[in-house]
Amino acid sequence: MNLETYYEYCLSKKGVTEHFPFDEDTLVFKVGGKMFALSSLSQWEKGQPSVNLKCDPEHAQELRAEYDDIQPGFHMSKTHWNTIAVNESVSDALVKELVDHSYELVFKSLTKKLQSGIQELEN
Repeated sequence: MNLETYYEYCLSKKGVTEHFPFDEDTLVFKVGGKMFALSSLSQWEKGQPSVNLKCDPEHAQELRAEYDDIQPGFHMSKTHWNTIAVNESVSDALVKELVDHSYELVFKSLTKKLQSGIQELEN
């Protein structure tokens, strides 16, 4: 997966916005004002891309046990976030599946009013 594919996939989700809240290197995707994906642009440029994605704690443990390239979230809650090394043992399809999972977890945590407003948006 390249950066453009990752970027476009995240932005294709309803109500997603992009931000640089920490520095000009860390690209953050949010839904309803809450983070669901973040990544260092310089790591992509160095050929060592990784993404941090929210994950159900039990599923996170299973993924970490199965894949060496899925680790507890770097600079994040180790319980609820994973860092995925992109283009390693984790397929592009699985990265997209994990982006979907992260988006859904965050979306479901939003108020019903926010969820309804996002669902009414056109992509």
